[in-house]
Amino acid sequence: MKKTLGTMISSLRKDKGMTQLELAEIMGVTDKAVSKWERDLSCPDINSIPKLAEILEISVDDLMQGKTETKEQDTKEKKENISRNKVDEIVDTVLKGTGIAMGIAVTVLSVLGELEINAAFTMLGIGLAGISISLLKDKTNKRENE
Repeated sequence: MKKTLGTMISSLRKDKGMTQLELAEIMGVTDKAVSKWERDLSCPDINSIPKLAEILEISVDDLMQGKTETKEQDTKEKKENISRNKVDEIVDTVLKGTGIAMGIAVTVLSVLGELEINAAFTMLGIGLAGISISLLKDKTNKRENE
């Protein structure tokens, strides 16, 4: 549910532990003006919205659109996504590498005559499973990003 500009200002101000008077002093307006903003009786001047967004640590777009994530939360989520993506890449590489390694091992050991047929099928199965899981992960990630 989208919040009004007034409720956004009020909740973000309270989250920062500020009073209406403190916000008003920083903004260079009266506390009555801040009160009117928060009750949606009036809106901040268009020129003061960037300063208000900076004080409340939210982007101008998010403030105007009624999104409640602060810059700090947004940055934290981006860092978590980057970490998650790195782990996914490593897992993907290991799965594909296992498949390739098993294929090469089966080929080399078969040529040398050092591999029984059951062991060869087991190794190829493990390799194919690794590659299949990797491909399924890729397909799932593409669907989630669409």
